[in-house]
Amino acid sequence: MADKDTPENNGKSGDAREERLKAALKANMARRKAQAKARATQNDKADKDEG
Repeated sequence: MADKDTPENNGKSGDAREERLKAALKANMARRKAQAKARATQNDKADKDEG
């Protein structure tokens, strides 16, 4: 029984994992930025309605 964590297997799968993580982080940051922008415009709109 061969160990699954051999150095031969970690080469490409490590790169693929890093690419997936990078893409997920980029998507997460974009989503958070959009949410923050929506909250900011919502707060601005509420301030204008009150004053």
